[in-house]
Amino acid sequence: MMSHPTSFDEASQSAAPSTAAAEESHSGDRKTFVQLVVMMLLEFVVFGSWFATFGLVLATNGLASVIGTAYTLAAVAAIVSPMLLGALGDRFLPSQKGLGVAHLAGGAVMLTLPAVVRAGSGTLALTLIFVYMLFFQPTLGLANAIAFRHLGSDKRHFPYIRVFGTVGWVVAGFAVGWLGLSASVGVFYVTAIASFALGLYAFTLPATPPPARGVRFAVGDLVGAKAFRLLRHRNFAVLMGCAVLTSVSLGVYNTYASTYLGALGIGNVAGVLALGQASEVAFIVTIPFMLKRVGMKGAIFAGMCMWAVRFALFIEAAHSGNWLAITAIVLQGICNDFFLVLAAMYIGQVAPVELAAQAQGMLILVVSGIGAFIGSFVSGEIYNATVGAHGTPGDWTAVWSLPIATAALAALLWGLLFRRPRSQEAVPLRA
Repeated sequence: MMSHPTSFDEASQSAAPSTAAAEESHSGDRKTFVQLVVMMLLEFVVFGSWFATFGLVLATNGLASVIGTAYTLAAVAAIVSPMLLGALGDRFLPSQKGLGVAHLAGGAVMLTLPAVVRAGSGTLALTLIFVYMLFFQPTLGLANAIAFRHLGSDKRHFPYIRVFGTVGWVVAGFAVGWLGLSASVGVFYVTAIASFALGLYAFTLPATPPPARGVRFAVGDLVGAKAFRLLRHRNFAVLMGCAVLTSVSLGVYNTYASTYLGALGIGNVAGVLALGQASEVAFIVTIPFMLKRVGMKGAIFAGMCMWAVRFALFIEAAHSGNWLAITAIVLQGICNDFFLVLAAMYIGQVAPVELAAQAQGMLILVVSGIGAFIGSFVSGEIYNATVGAHGTPGDWTAVWSLPIATAALAALLWGLLFRRPRSQEAVPLRA
């Protein structure tokens, strides 16, 4: 005769091993989630501590003439570097170690910048910034790849991790301002400290081994060529094409938003721009709701359309009041969250695991590289021809017309060409 538990205590003891295992698994998931949150927070503390006021630092130290070139080189680094490090990360180097090494090296470069900028050596400063961005730009994709890898089937939790990146940027900005370093070379020391902190912390992250380890190496892997195979898939190619067009708007905004606010006579430009970062924190938590209501295609479409709307508000602000420009700034939450964050989430869903880092690197390449380069370069030419040093707010229409056109075109192509997946979850692509 088979024996059975004859009391509640015996039944509890029988179930204890499975319950303990479940609790241990839940505890492990919670620990990993916290680790990923801290990683994303520090990633954007590093970025936000210097990038927002870099131009002001250069201008204060007599290097205003190289500001445009510096931001262009940052875009070039985004084109050159992410795919290379992504390919190495997919094949040879665990992602968490690649993240750590890149930030330690970047911190070392940052320590050399204060003396160079103080000395007014524009060429050397540009060289060092380019080298730094070669190390930093790939870490944006690596951080995303690490997060998606360890979220497993819970990829919808990514927005709750990514929101701490925005928090990190805001914290860094307020800290730099509170320390009185907005226009000082001391900001580079803050970035170096944050870089070293993240570089060391990265080695404590969950192991993320190279998914393609042992696969035969080819020369094309040095530029992440295999990730380009994903462009054979219609939806992926449409996403990348629309990402280039939409990020032209992002490049124009990063280059000239602060200048335009100053031309409108708005005081505390840095504080007003911070409203955009704060709105990102507010809107990012709405992503799961939007995905449930309108799906990935509809949510990304909304983000693309909003880029055109915000620049239309910029144009109207010259005639109807500064409050329209401030409204446009606050729309940043929708523009960035429903474009950049959702694009990264889509790639995390569909990219084969062995190409995860390269695919995220490709997104950084087209957004921070190709799109930003086109946006900053072309808008610079338009600005010099139409606004210049003595232009009025009404002269900015031509500058803002560029991002309106590219964002509208992106939304049109996305709406017509992207095929909505039959299931709610996107199907992983074949390499």
